[in-house]
Amino acid sequence: MAGYLLLTISLIVFFVVLHYVEYIDDFMDRGATMQDVFTIYYPSYVPEIVRLTSPLAIFLAVVYLTGKLAQELQIMALQTSGVSLYRLLIPYFFVGVLLTGGMFWFNGWIVPTTNLTVLEFDQKYLKDAPQQMEVNDIHRQIRPGSLVTVGYYESRSDVAHRVSLQQFTAGRHLAMRIDAQRMVWVDSLGAWRMEEATLRSFAPDGPEIRREMARLDTVLNVFPRDFKRTERDVESMTIPAAAEYVESLQRSGAGGIGRSLVGYYVKFAYPFANLILVLIGVPLAAVRRRGGQAVQIGLGLLTAFVYLAVMKLTEPFGYSGELHPALTAWLPHVAFTLVALFLLFRARK
Repeated sequence: MAGYLLLTISLIVFFVVLHYVEYIDDFMDRGATMQDVFTIYYPSYVPEIVRLTSPLAIFLAVVYLTGKLAQELQIMALQTSGVSLYRLLIPYFFVGVLLTGGMFWFNGWIVPTTNLTVLEFDQKYLKDAPQQMEVNDIHRQIRPGSLVTVGYYESRSDVAHRVSLQQFTAGRHLAMRIDAQRMVWVDSLGAWRMEEATLRSFAPDGPEIRREMARLDTVLNVFPRDFKRTERDVESMTIPAAAEYVESLQRSGAGGIGRSLVGYYVKFAYPFANLILVLIGVPLAAVRRRGGQAVQIGLGLLTAFVYLAVMKLTEPFGYSGELHPALTAWLPHVAFTLVALFLLFRARK
């Protein structure tokens, strides 16, 4: 574990330096103080770096330790005396399981709270900040038979313009419609306030009833976050909050939710990379090779980066809907689990 911690710290420093060099111009141009950058932003960014680099760190630690034992012929001596590779794998396996469980908790509950600070900072100071996914012509289903349409939504002030709320009967006939020039979120009431509203009721066999109102407060099963969502919203949500969020998106009929769904399923799938890379690293490094540990570490880095690259390359297919989001999140892990089993089967017992 000492090697894992040392590699994690090294990767944190590497990522922070790389990120700072890339975005220092944005920080300076948009008025971020260096005190805020190094006392608020990067300390909040560290948990995300740990989440991303933990599989790589544990993999390199396993490759280094196992490769060193292999180069010194200690593994061969143990195998000659009757200790199988599977027996040697047991402590590695338990470390991988513990780390996977710990990272699942860390990724699901700790990282989202710090990511909220990171995303707010990005939104304010970085030109590549996540943008609002829907601004014009937003449609949401509040509940079965009830729809709300927004012509334009201002995310900073939580004001919706050209709003139309429609309610339908079980026979899909329009029963009521409210049109308003503006709809403002009133936080103290937990409700929406419609301004310059026109309410029209439609009886099946009767005349249309029309009322003009300067103001109308209404409680809708839709909130400001449902109108101003960005592609990275799920990153700042704990697993229970993300589950509720994606359920509300699916219920409301929102479009372009592939990225949010993939991000939600990744919260469950990504921690398993820690265990899978441990299972790959042991048989890969247990073979003594010419070139010593440099070759072992080189192979390890290649394998880890291919694994991480496959995860990133499959994600766009889930965003677009070409693959189911759950399949997108789990497919790389299933594939490399098979690679781990193959390497374990082929390794010298």
